[in-house]
Amino acid sequence: MLIYNAKVVTWEKPNQIHDNYAVYIQGNLIKEIGPSSELLKKYPAEDKIDADDQLLMPGSICAHTHFYGAYSRGMGIPGVPSKDFPENLENLWFKLDRSLDEESTRLSAQIFAIDAIKAGCTTLFDHHASPEFIDGSLDVIADVIDKSGLRASLCYEVTDRNGKNGTKAGIRENVRFLTSLKAGKNLGGRLAGAFGIHACLTVDEETLEDCAAAIPDGFGFHIHLAESQEDEWDSLYRFGARCGQRLYQHHILGDRTIVAHAVHVDAREMELLKETGTWISHQPRSNMNNAVGAAQVESMLADGMKVCLGNDGFTFDMWSEWKTAYFLQKVIHRDPRRMNGYDVQEMAIYNNAKLAGQAFGFGDQFGTITVNAPADLILVDYKPFTDLNPGNIPWHIIFGFREAMITTTIVDGKVLMLNRELTTMDEKAICARSREKCPEVWRRFNELHGVK
Repeated sequence: MLIYNAKVVTWEKPNQIHDNYAVYIQGNLIKEIGPSSELLKKYPAEDKIDADDQLLMPGSICAHTHFYGAYSRGMGIPGVPSKDFPENLENLWFKLDRSLDEESTRLSAQIFAIDAIKAGCTTLFDHHASPEFIDGSLDVIADVIDKSGLRASLCYEVTDRNGKNGTKAGIRENVRFLTSLKAGKNLGGRLAGAFGIHACLTVDEETLEDCAAAIPDGFGFHIHLAESQEDEWDSLYRFGARCGQRLYQHHILGDRTIVAHAVHVDAREMELLKETGTWISHQPRSNMNNAVGAAQVESMLADGMKVCLGNDGFTFDMWSEWKTAYFLQKVIHRDPRRMNGYDVQEMAIYNNAKLAGQAFGFGDQFGTITVNAPADLILVDYKPFTDLNPGNIPWHIIFGFREAMITTTIVDGKVLMLNRELTTMDEKAICARSREKCPEVWRRFNELHGVK
């Protein structure tokens, strides 16, 4: 396949932008990049996509999400509004995940896979929970990823909140799934995994020890860390140590582990995260919605920590996450100088790409338009009326880009959306079935609240 007549944004370091360039894809890899006139002559018989002067960029990457949260959209929560994050967990998330069965787990993944394709988000790191459907749940999501054509890392959330039998089942599901990946069931490099744990708030020392003992070689963990101050207070009260210290003591931290949020970590925990090379995923839209505060991402980045950008189950329009990350630090500190656009770029582009390159085995070329990089690409119908160059593109993204501008999404060399038409998923049929399923899920949710 040859994509030509494009404005190519390579996202190398340093970034380059080439006018009227073409990219030749062979199989699932980028094989040649050059002026459109030259490559059109060289590859006259190849399938072609005329970019019509659109931006051709690597697809977006989401470092932390929750497919299972799809049915929260538009949901009414019985009772008075939650006053803090633990109440929000108890009133919404801990009852929603218990309301999911096999079909609603599949539909949740399908709905968000459609959203990701339309939003140009080609690589996803999911964190799943469905306590009434644990065994085989990751295979159901993996099947959705397979059929959608996306690239994803999956895990199951281990927690003690549903009893020790539930804890053990979650551990087994992680081990089973990761073992299958080691056996080669990785969709040719489109499927990866981690060992999921919910948070220090809902696991005791025995569970952390069991998780550390059970994880297969070559994998890391995916866990929420200090999302709210209650996570830290609970850990100190029950176990005499802060969350980051507990994870360090149990060898949960490491250069293949993702911790989500890290809003309330202290200086020592930040040292441990840096020392172990642990990845940190920042989700500013979620943090604002839950009123938990803002992570010290500027300080973390300045100290060389590996901070990425996720969405925590919000829409897969990662440019909205860019914008929120940029504005949140300014309003929190009441200082317009806070959060440079290059820092957002570092998280969303370069660190996300390094995380994905490690997880899926492509190394430093992941998330770039370079020879032998995986062909995960999007076309963006953005026609700038001011100069667009490698130095100012973060501000074009923050102030100019919109999800509706994405016209084409390609993953692993396969077209998943062409000219805004999905090619691998039937959005109409999936949404129709989801609307039929929704009353059943919401009924179970309300019953858990004692409402009939």
